[in-house]
Amino acid sequence: MVETRAELKLAGPGAMVKPNVLDILGESEIFVALDDAEREAVVGAFRPVTFAPGQVIFSRGDLGRELYMVLSGRVRLSVLTLDGRELSFAHAEPGSIFGEIAMLDGLARTADATAVGRTEAMTLTHGDLERLLAEAPQLAMSIVKFLCRRLREADLQLEGVALHRIEVRLARYIAARAGQSAVVSEDGRIEVDLGISQGELAMLLGASRPKVNAAMKFLETEELIERRGNSLTCDLEEIRAFAELD
Repeated sequence: MVETRAELKLAGPGAMVKPNVLDILGESEIFVALDDAEREAVVGAFRPVTFAPGQVIFSRGDLGRELYMVLSGRVRLSVLTLDGRELSFAHAEPGSIFGEIAMLDGLARTADATAVGRTEAMTLTHGDLERLLAEAPQLAMSIVKFLCRRLREADLQLEGVALHRIEVRLARYIAARAGQSAVVSEDGRIEVDLGISQGELAMLLGASRPKVNAAMKFLETEELIERRGNSLTCDLEEIRAFAELD
């Protein structure tokens, strides 16, 4: 299946979807090396797009000549197994870039991308990236570093699924989310909003939903986490120790 622009809800080229687009670009690994004027030029090269909940952005095997940067919402990146099960290996959140592989090498998409909820993003074509590289050659090294980090993350994820039991994989996910949180509860523990359903979490961890639920209860029993509605609290040092990250 070849993705078509007719399936996307597009605004005009260069339109500002969110007032904090420049801030998001400034925190991106690829565009952080640019100054304000150069980032303004990048915004002009991007095209804003909106996806409905559950909308397929592209499928594995599609031709693709553009990458995406998420402004709001969340995108599931997944593959189908031979027996038809969907395995999610990452979620692209605000500030995340996805779809870069096919855009850079001109080959087919390597995974499916699906909007988990209403998602606003920006797209950048291969041709526009080439023009930006000509004007700001420092982008090339930023892209190399970005791709190297992606490879390291993929290696760690494969290692986690192959070598660690589900409780440890869950603890590692919670530790990563806790490390990004700036919210501290009254007792000094970090508040963590997982931001996804248990079904989505199960796909990310390579396990069934019942196993993830059992692992969550195990971490509660061990007093490593305390669930509070749709969020939880934890001691970052304790959860990292259990996750074998120290």
